[in-house]
Amino acid sequence: MTQIIDQHRRQFLGVAAGTVAIGLGVIDLARAETETPRSSATNASFGTIKQINAGVLNVGYAEAGPAMGPVAILLHGWPYDIHSFVDVAPILAQAGYRVIIPYLRGYGSTHFLSSEALRNGEPAALAVDIIALMDALNIKKAVVAGFDWGARTADIIAALWPERCRALVSVSGYLISSQAAGNAPLPPAAELQWWYQFYFATERGRAGYEKYTHDFAKLIWKLASPQWKFDDATFDRSAKAFENKDHVAITIHNYRWRHGLAKGEAKYEEIEKKLAATPVIDVPTITMEGDANGAPHPDPSAYAKRFSGRYDYRLITGGIGHNLPQEAPQAFAKAVIDADGGA
Repeated sequence: MTQIIDQHRRQFLGVAAGTVAIGLGVIDLARAETETPRSSATNASFGTIKQINAGVLNVGYAEAGPAMGPVAILLHGWPYDIHSFVDVAPILAQAGYRVIIPYLRGYGSTHFLSSEALRNGEPAALAVDIIALMDALNIKKAVVAGFDWGARTADIIAALWPERCRALVSVSGYLISSQAAGNAPLPPAAELQWWYQFYFATERGRAGYEKYTHDFAKLIWKLASPQWKFDDATFDRSAKAFENKDHVAITIHNYRWRHGLAKGEAKYEEIEKKLAATPVIDVPTITMEGDANGAPHPDPSAYAKRFSGRYDYRLITGGIGHNLPQEAPQAFAKAVIDADGGA
């Protein structure tokens, strides 16, 4: 693993050198930080979860920090929840940020306002959800930061709504894609990592995820973060979010949509067309990776040129896996602050 990571860093530096020459203000691209992954969270919960109507959803979200502070919106992935940021939020709140951590559609207390709404998991829909949440909370601009589905959502916001984005922090970098790209065959070893996408493409997979949601999610946690020795209490706290009645439908739709096996909604077609062109992101950005990420993720050299503004890449060492904010909260919080210019 160390040899692979070192090779990835060398490849990334080769690409990044050209970026510096163009004058994009890239600083310390090979920065590596070490943090020991936590076996349990030091903050038990967020306390009261707030609710607000935003777009097609009633969104449940946690909030911390001063009401008038600069805003940081933290976005979780699948199959995780807002507690991925339970130790990040106090750090940012202490630094003066108003921290907003929403349950994505299909998680926790977030629910659709209409029983007739398509349980749509396509990327554009999730990004529009967050823009609607910002509008509902009267937030003009925010640092957007996340991992997994949350990183993709943050990338989309930074790319298509840069006027709403103070800065971007994205674990695993540039994750904007398209159905066409999702249908391109990969080498066998890479395809093996995506085994659950093929499982979800079948009715057996949908039924299996519905029946064994808890066990399935726990397996993904272990595979994606092989060195993270999380305890049962930490997992069970997040697993409650998967009891949302729309969780299975949203999950299955997301992965089937990627392969063109499920239709999206016409109202998102123009957004998806823009995303298919892989737009360049020009807001201040920090991308991050854990040195023990067991989930599929791109090499940083593959996406460095998708960022044209102030940019930094950080490798977090010490056995850090896919759920980087929860495993390395200090490093993640520092990235949010640094991306925003040290506010």
